[in-house]
Amino acid sequence: MKLFCFLTLFFTLTIQAQFQINGIVTDSKNKPLPFATISTSDNNNTITDVDGKFILKSTVKPSNFTVSYIGFQTKNIIIEANKKFYPVSLLEKTDDLKEVVVSNENPALTIIKKVIANKNKNNPQKKLSSFEYKTYNKLIVTANPDSIDGRIDSLASYKNLDKKTINIDSSDYKFKEIISKQHLFQTEKVSQYQFGSNKLKETVLGTKIAGFKQPVYEIFAFNLQSISIYDPKYELFETKYENPISDDAPRTYNYKLLDSVNIKGRTTYMIYFKNKLKRRSSGLEGVLYIDQENFAVAKAVMRTKGVLDISGIHEFEYIPSEKIWFQSNTTFKIVKGKNDDDIKFLGGTIQFDGDVEDNFEQRKKAASDFTYLLSESNSFDIHFNTNNPIKNPALYIEIKDDANKKPETFWEAYRKENLDLKSQKTYLLLDSLSIRNRVEKRLGIGRKIINGFYPIGPVDLDLKKIISFNNYEGFRLGLGGITNDRFSKSFRIEAYTAYGTKDGVFKYSTGAGVLLDKSTNTWLNGYYADDVREIASTVFAVDKRVFKIYDPRPINISTFYEYSGWRGNIQTKIIPKTEAVLELSRNHIEPKFDYLFNLNGKLYSNYVMTTAMLSLVWAPFSDFMQTPTGRTESDKRFPRFTFQYTQSLPDVFENDFNFAKVDFKAEYEKKYLNGQKTGLLLQGGYAFGDVPLTHLYNTAPNNLTKETVVQRITFAGRNAFETMYFNEFFSSQYIMFQIKHGFDRIRILKKVRPSLVLVTRMAWGTLENPQQHVGQDYKTLDKGYFESGIELNKIYKGLGLGGFYRYGPNQLSRFEDNIAVKISYVLDLGL
Repeated sequence: MKLFCFLTLFFTLTIQAQFQINGIVTDSKNKPLPFATISTSDNNNTITDVDGKFILKSTVKPSNFTVSYIGFQTKNIIIEANKKFYPVSLLEKTDDLKEVVVSNENPALTIIKKVIANKNKNNPQKKLSSFEYKTYNKLIVTANPDSIDGRIDSLASYKNLDKKTINIDSSDYKFKEIISKQHLFQTEKVSQYQFGSNKLKETVLGTKIAGFKQPVYEIFAFNLQSISIYDPKYELFETKYENPISDDAPRTYNYKLLDSVNIKGRTTYMIYFKNKLKRRSSGLEGVLYIDQENFAVAKAVMRTKGVLDISGIHEFEYIPSEKIWFQSNTTFKIVKGKNDDDIKFLGGTIQFDGDVEDNFEQRKKAASDFTYLLSESNSFDIHFNTNNPIKNPALYIEIKDDANKKPETFWEAYRKENLDLKSQKTYLLLDSLSIRNRVEKRLGIGRKIINGFYPIGPVDLDLKKIISFNNYEGFRLGLGGITNDRFSKSFRIEAYTAYGTKDGVFKYSTGAGVLLDKSTNTWLNGYYADDVREIASTVFAVDKRVFKIYDPRPINISTFYEYSGWRGNIQTKIIPKTEAVLELSRNHIEPKFDYLFNLNGKLYSNYVMTTAMLSLVWAPFSDFMQTPTGRTESDKRFPRFTFQYTQSLPDVFENDFNFAKVDFKAEYEKKYLNGQKTGLLLQGGYAFGDVPLTHLYNTAPNNLTKETVVQRITFAGRNAFETMYFNEFFSSQYIMFQIKHGFDRIRILKKVRPSLVLVTRMAWGTLENPQQHVGQDYKTLDKGYFESGIELNKIYKGLGLGGFYRYGPNQLSRFEDNIAVKISYVLDLGL
């Protein structure tokens, strides 16, 4: 969702310098020299990128510049009138630069080891007890108009001998005309950062987004680059890499000492680092400027190059009173890299075109090849050891209610320099364009559709309720919805009705909620429902709603129970890093299959359950964001834990049984730099007391009772046992474990790129008081249940195929009965 909302904005900033030249630095064999130093007499310095290219900008035109690189002779270049591109070739030195040699081992590695050893002395978040500062950030998506071919090309084609049709291709011309007047997108933000008690919090004081009256709050949670250069993992564009100065960095990176450079009056070592892996897109590379006296980072340039060319620069100011380098500026930039396939965002609204056509021929450069994103932040108003209390320290980001309503005087006070004419026009033109094309409204609709709703006036239509299928109801046709903010921001009504074509029965639910506290998303809700539910299924009340075009597993289910009654609950996020539901309910239960519950000789074909339930999800490592509309999980991290306790209430509202249930779930997910991902799931439940079969555990089976493998082919479920037959096992206590490992997509053809996933699941369980359950045949999981499989997802147009095999103590005698073949479908929204 964060990526969807951020790249919805992908439209941005060029620095309008009075003087600019470009060039490339190579050796005598024409091999590019990455991170060579380019400097002028007025200390205006830059470095070449990984391809040896550089851009030198200055407010005043210098007469010359020098190029230096360790092991090569320094070269002085005279700047000529009207010359914009300078190829520079350096000659190797015959002697070593002994002045920068630290020891007999690789000098760069020796320096890096000292940087690692001194991190706690140089990291502001370790050395200082507290600090605070403000930042002004400007982000733009734009292009350099001078790079775009502005010609109008004509292509003549003959439809017959008498008539000639001329097609004018003016797309580049129009794009250049637009980009000369405005940026494609622009946003500004002023934030206050506070650090104390080992926690860093950002408070957004003001925000301004071209084309939007209301901010897209998810944009603030999107991590372009790490705030601290000392974090163990360095982050670029929401991808984490091993930090080149982490404790284990020498195992991951090679280092090379390039030069000695003066920064802010202090001498620094210039060290180049690169991942030891040789393959493409294997990680970070860049340059670190290390203070020769205290071995602190004085400047850092981080870059990763693949389908996108992404770079992050950190600049620091030395603070003599604290003897520390403190971050003063950051720069983040994305340009197109090398990609054969189109890179699409927001369903193709924003696109970096692939480098090859469908016939695998190199295509002509288009406008998207010149588009780039640039984000710059400047720090100011810095204070150390303030010991000011941080309000709501558990929050990572807090956005003030009036952040999007700041007057122009606010922005003039915080901008480093006044907006140029091009930036001013960007706000005016994009605001008017957004209104004319209803961009903000369309974005709001898109965000709701992703969550399974479609707004119609004051009501959001629930897309999940329109149609579904299962073996008991047949086609379930329905209509449902919930009121939105246009109806009320503090009161909501929700309802649905549905009809099963097979059972011929209407179902319904109606309810309402009152907002008790906006900041903690605390709601008081009440509902009445008459519907059906799968027997022995586990539902965590705090699980997030997941919208799918289809929900595959219920298609195969045939055993349900009817529940009719009321429930009231309180939903809240008042406890930091948690979400909780406290609920009281009373339902009349009627199994819709052949079943009786035997309690001390009395047989129940239907019964009343009055229960109290507490459900809580705890995400201790996630980051949370407070917005004017409530609190959200801005950065989902693992592990995360879900607890649920249900207790029946004897003699309350005619409750029939005395029992309790404890349910638990732990989830872990790890993503690797090579595109692979590992997921772990541990889940268990313990029901004790007099519990009917309808409320025990079935461990999520998903296999049909059919004779052949082909007859059993159906859709794969989510975290379901694909070889376990429906109603085959029931438990009063169980534990299950699942491990999934997904590999990066494999390119077979241009449009055939499957993703290979290996899956293993296992479960153990037992059933107490089996004599209480009459009429249903079943087995228990005392000896354990095991299955493994392979999934090939997204083979073509989101469709995939999987195969699973059942083995171990509960393996069946017929070989083919242990095999399950499943179809998968992954909807790609192009976000």
